[in-house]
Amino acid sequence: MKFTRTSIPDVVICEPKVFGDHRGYFSETFREDLLFDFLGFKIKFCQDNESMSSKGVLRGLHYQLAPFAQTKLVRAMQGAVLDVAVDIRKGSPTFGKHVAVELSAENKRQLLVPRGFAHGFVVLSDTAIFAYKVDNYYSPENDRGLLFNDPTLGIDWMLEKDIFQLSDKDTKQPLLENADLFDYNQSLYE
Repeated sequence: MKFTRTSIPDVVICEPKVFGDHRGYFSETFREDLLFDFLGFKIKFCQDNESMSSKGVLRGLHYQLAPFAQTKLVRAMQGAVLDVAVDIRKGSPTFGKHVAVELSAENKRQLLVPRGFAHGFVVLSDTAIFAYKVDNYYSPENDRGLLFNDPTLGIDWMLEKDIFQLSDKDTKQPLLENADLFDYNQSLYE
């Protein structure tokens, strides 16, 4: 497995080795030991989630506050998405900046999004099945979000805005300046 730090070094692209032949392919999509070797500490994932969405569905930007903050390891099992992580750690040198990575069933890339980041994705293909591992359980009371089109974030979602499909909740999220945030000194992964 290959690990690559992005322009925000705490957000990591994970690329598994894929072994294919005339029968199809095989790939190890997660190896705790290799991730530990790269990061220097373990992440204890406790829940797997999956969603199916059609083109233009935009889910996000979501996060959970402590003590239920989550690290996510995300991937597209079918189709393609633009996956986005926004640094919402007050005092961070990359505060308010984002990383956007195309994840697809074809490229097999995954994105490791640590605590202290808002996360979202938009479906670029006709449909997509999106999976993610998290290291903390969902807590409705700690669920928060940012408005996906906050102009201060400058996110190019790669699709015309008239085809976006959003939940009612995601159309009413606050701007970054009004959001509940993390402190840069809080632990990212523990």
